[in-house]
Amino acid sequence: MSPVLLDRMQQILNLSLSSGSHTDFEKGMCVMEAAAYIAGESWSDHPACACPVITSFMIAWNDGLPSDAERDRLLKPLIESVIDTISTQAVEERRSYLALDWLIRVHTPKWLDLVPSLAPHAKALRDLEEIADMAGATAAGKKVDAAWDAAWAAAWDAAGDAAGDAAWAAAWDAAWDAAWDAARDAAGAAAMAAAGAAAMAAARAAAGDAARAAARAAAWAAAWDAARDAARAAARAAAWEFLKPTTLWLQASALDLVKRMIEVR
Repeated sequence: MSPVLLDRMQQILNLSLSSGSHTDFEKGMCVMEAAAYIAGESWSDHPACACPVITSFMIAWNDGLPSDAERDRLLKPLIESVIDTISTQAVEERRSYLALDWLIRVHTPKWLDLVPSLAPHAKALRDLEEIADMAGATAAGKKVDAAWDAAWAAAWDAAGDAAGDAAWAAAWDAAWDAAWDAARDAAGAAAMAAAGAAAMAAARAAAGDAARAAARAAAWAAAWDAARDAARAAARAAAWEFLKPTTLWLQASALDLVKRMIEVR
């Protein structure tokens, strides 16, 4: 790397990444704007030197994380490695299927694990053959649909006893917000975005829904005791505490996914 680019890298290390797109360096930068800046390209969150699939994944993950500190911790170490990942259409397609496979066989089952009654669905997804083409994605979609139906039922049953209760309403919102934010933090939305046109199977959307519904059910169960007193903050804290190990595990798994996508040449 040239002295100029090394200097730019040092500048990035001294700043925090932020969500959204920005017009210039002074107003902040997301992870891919940082990559473009370090690579010496014109200002953009879609640098020409980076693979579009990896770019989509990184942008969605960047914007889904809850704080600049989390963006710095998880994404800063990846900035230099996403530069010069541009490749052929075949490589892009392979990378997109890696992302979709991760979403269906890793991300979704991990959330389903939080609800014991959903264990058979988690196992069914993990036991699928690696999803490497549209046929595999379509077949996986049927199992994801079943998992989604079961996860939604579990989430609804967990809340059913409290229907009409004002405390339930507050806690439901808190638990749902925590579950959804945790799923985004773990790059569920990023994985769906990264799948792109090459992997637009029905499984793509359904997997995200199943994961969120499972997280909702688990978060609700964890938050219910606190919610009885209509303590929204306590309910949210209880949900976050319960979901934290899963979120951290999936964040580490998502980091591994990015590295595997980069290695495909």
